[in-house]
Amino acid sequence: MERTLVLVKPDGVQRGLIGEIIARLERRGLKLVAAKFLSVPKDLAEVHYAVHKGKSFYDGLIRYITSAPVMAMVWEGENAIAAVRQTMGATRPVEAAPGSIRHDFALEVGRNLTHASDSPETALSEIAIWFKPEELVNWQRPIDDWVFGKN
Repeated sequence: MERTLVLVKPDGVQRGLIGEIIARLERRGLKLVAAKFLSVPKDLAEVHYAVHKGKSFYDGLIRYITSAPVMAMVWEGENAIAAVRQTMGATRPVEAAPGSIRHDFALEVGRNLTHASDSPETALSEIAIWFKPEELVNWQRPIDDWVFGKN
């Protein structure tokens, strides 16, 4: 099973879309294994966005992610990274596929509602930034075989 980090960013929180985003990921068949609602401290934001340090948009990212609460989550499932990114849609909302979260609820790249890890390596490092190992819950759902089962 693969795990991935998902953030409902400040615009998604302020617009009341946490439940919608969780519902879509659950309906997709993914399993929530960790969640926390927090105001992001500047040092956490700087670690999360370290890959963008020195770029023209870096300071704006830090101001934005620390401007209001964020819902941080870890989701699990077969191909979870690709499934989450597909569900969220393209980073630029006007390029996102119809039916994706960004297509349905966003217009601007600077207000694209969510963050999702883009690779297994990134997912591992991002999850470690946002969650302690003991905050990840290993659990089984009765439906897991119906979602992930092999014939």
